[in-house]
Amino acid sequence: MAVRVLIVDDSATVRAALTRIFSADPGIEVVGTAPDPFVARDRIVALRPDVITLDIEMPRMDGLTFLGKLMRHWPMPVVVLSSLTPEGGELAMRALALGAVEVMCKPQNQLGHGLEELAVQLVDKVKAAAIARVRPAAEAPVQRIAGIAAAEATHRVVALGASTGGTQALRRLFAQLPADIPGTVIVQHMPPNFTASFARGLDEVAACEVREARDGDALHPGLALLAPGGRHMLLTRSGARYVVRLSDGPLVCRQRPAVDVLFKSVARAAGRNATAAILTGMGNDGADGIREIHRAGGHTIAQDEASCVVYGMPREAVATGEVDEVLPLDRIAAALVARRAAAA
Repeated sequence: MAVRVLIVDDSATVRAALTRIFSADPGIEVVGTAPDPFVARDRIVALRPDVITLDIEMPRMDGLTFLGKLMRHWPMPVVVLSSLTPEGGELAMRALALGAVEVMCKPQNQLGHGLEELAVQLVDKVKAAAIARVRPAAEAPVQRIAGIAAAEATHRVVALGASTGGTQALRRLFAQLPADIPGTVIVQHMPPNFTASFARGLDEVAACEVREARDGDALHPGLALLAPGGRHMLLTRSGARYVVRLSDGPLVCRQRPAVDVLFKSVARAAGRNATAAILTGMGNDGADGIREIHRAGGHTIAQDEASCVVYGMPREAVATGEVDEVLPLDRIAAALVARRAAAA
């Protein structure tokens, strides 16, 4: 059955572009459009869409205000569309905190291959939102895990991959991890500029340092590097050091950055010194990489279904038979620390 979508955007051009993109996929039906939140409110009641795409910057009532009201009174899956600017990235992070399940850049001046890639990702975001468990914005507090002073684990690497629901899952995970975690590399499916804002948000809740990766960054204990949106990230070995490299290759598993690209490079560079966890998200990105890390002697973890917003990527990883532990989100940080201690 097709996913029923309501498009909310003040730009007639953007509404038309989104309608064309979604209507080209037989799995999506555009049931209506709305130029502002007041019209959207009435059409939500009348049309009962499965998913809303919501512009942030609109007249009469901005998208964030409307999103807050919607999630309080009529919770449903919302994909927020924002401009591809640093300011748009900050607004997108606020939208996720209010309960949006996905964020994506608006179709603007993309042409040719760029528009094709954007269309693929927009369609995937809407389909993922349709099966997402809408979570309340406020979560129960978590307790940070104590570091283990004996483990100066310069040789250890942690790799994390996530998609739909991953922004909140990663915030919760990093709120628990100690400052002296092994060098950590992360892929969260997200557009350019949005990842810089997300990394800053993670850094605010984390005891370790978290930032967006730059090509050639050295990875060391206490540092977590997030792949920039729109670029693949790979881990390499340079003598005794781990170094990250960024590339502009084609989409892998319909994504860039892709978890598989990162995880496969971690298998090659770190082997048995790697611990990888695949978190909530739709699709199969990361399953092949989990297999390679496990076969290289690394330790592999998947988030369990009950704690996922979308149990897609973890399910596909578990189906490979190469996952060592399936854990609820709130036990994954402890597993990462325990693994580090065991290998120190």
